[in-house]
Amino acid sequence: MATGIAPLDILLNHGTEVFTFDFGRYLIAASLTFAIVWVLRHTAIKSRKIQSREATAADMRREFLQSVQSALVYTFGAAFLIWGREEGLFYDVFGVSFGLGTDLLILAAIVIAHDAYFYWAHRIMHHPKLFKHFHRAHHRSITPTPWAAYSFAIPEAAAMFLFVPIWQFFVPTPGWVMFAWLNFQIIRNAMGHAGFEFFPRWWLSTPMTRWINTTVHHDLHHNGGFNTNYGLYFTWWDKWMGTEHPRYRDKFDEVVSRGALRSFDKEPVPAE
Repeated sequence: MATGIAPLDILLNHGTEVFTFDFGRYLIAASLTFAIVWVLRHTAIKSRKIQSREATAADMRREFLQSVQSALVYTFGAAFLIWGREEGLFYDVFGVSFGLGTDLLILAAIVIAHDAYFYWAHRIMHHPKLFKHFHRAHHRSITPTPWAAYSFAIPEAAAMFLFVPIWQFFVPTPGWVMFAWLNFQIIRNAMGHAGFEFFPRWWLSTPMTRWINTTVHHDLHHNGGFNTNYGLYFTWWDKWMGTEHPRYRDKFDEVVSRGALRSFDKEPVPAE
């Protein structure tokens, strides 16, 4: 079936595959993270659950359905992205490689660039004139779960998708690098909404790791730190712009020090 409108024809002919790929990534990452949290909550480190409040079935159903909606937005956007690549507007990702070393540098660059884009787009969406239309739907998850990873209103989903064409307009990027970043992004997103702290007690105490976001970092943004902790992967922008929650370190230490957590962190369990 052809309409003569290239992006629409791409959507009609390839939309199902694009949706299956994108929603499949979300489904795998959210499902695995949810399952891992469920298992960990039945072990000695169960007290690493960040909030005492439990997300309801209705919360998770809403998060899931909004994520389906976001995947549909990404599918629509991908039709224009594919058309743009065919027209030479964006760099082609297929068959491109610059050697492993350069490819890995591009992968690191896209992660750093996406973190910056996410911080500023996220912070802008918190502006009172934009919040209701862009970001309020996501913040209905006061106690987020991994299903909230793509739980966006349509305008926010479009804003999140926009990073990809911007990046591909400027940077020739190998397909495997895009694939690796897309999967890294959704895994980290699911972890950030897991409501359970995965990282060890020493994570914020060493210069090698303290700049990498923990689950507590984003959980505070949903519950108790609405105008703080905008970053996705790293704490750099929040520190530079003075938007890191003042009790982030204290909250992290509190969560990872509960109960019998020391066995997990390879420290002696205190005597009863």
